[in-house]
Amino acid sequence: MASPALDIRDLHAWYGESHVLHGVDMVVHPGEVVTLLGRNGAGRTSTLRAVMGLTGARRGSIRVNGQETIGLPRHRIAYTGIGYCPEERGIFASLSTEENLLLPPVLKGQGPGMGLAEIYALFPNLAERRHSPGTRLSGGEQQMLALARILRTGAKLLLLDEISEGLAPVIVQALGRAIGLLRDSGHTVVLVEQNFHFAAPLSDRFYVMEHGRIVEHFGARELQAKAAALAELLGV
Repeated sequence: MASPALDIRDLHAWYGESHVLHGVDMVVHPGEVVTLLGRNGAGRTSTLRAVMGLTGARRGSIRVNGQETIGLPRHRIAYTGIGYCPEERGIFASLSTEENLLLPPVLKGQGPGMGLAEIYALFPNLAERRHSPGTRLSGGEQQMLALARILRTGAKLLLLDEISEGLAPVIVQALGRAIGLLRDSGHTVVLVEQNFHFAAPLSDRFYVMEHGRIVEHFGARELQAKAAALAELLGV
């Protein structure tokens, strides 16, 4: 059996003196879309940041494709084939859309990432705006660019933080289609989403967080039975 794409065991993390994650356990198998649900401040973003080594102190185990990454420097974590798309996107204003896409290197040992032709087929908006400054794009187009830039590196495990937040419905639908196509092509995706209606049809499994802990875990088949409790918990 293949190793999990992401295997988190008894993960604790801190920002300075603030203890933000309290023994998180989570497993994501290759080719899955798994969503972390919870209210703002529950620890979802901190979990993604801890995986990438972007919190302060960490304790526990984080294995990416079987490789232990606790203790690795941040750049070495990226080399394991993991890509992180944070809320702030990090688009470079001085570069065009296409220059932003060409900026990150292809990860050694991960195989070729998506070429520009593949990316433009997945996100036609970016092809139309390839010569526009990156920050002149709409919010939705910037989100597409942030995700596409990761795909070019060859990363197969994608951590996506609130990618639908504040976007027009047509853009949200396009991102949903893209995530489905990425899963079908062998990518593994971890979503942090407040937009439950966006995440639900995409996801194979769900984890629910409260106060820096996993409090619930269930598969897509159980979603209907959990709907009332989730609505109360998430306020949806």
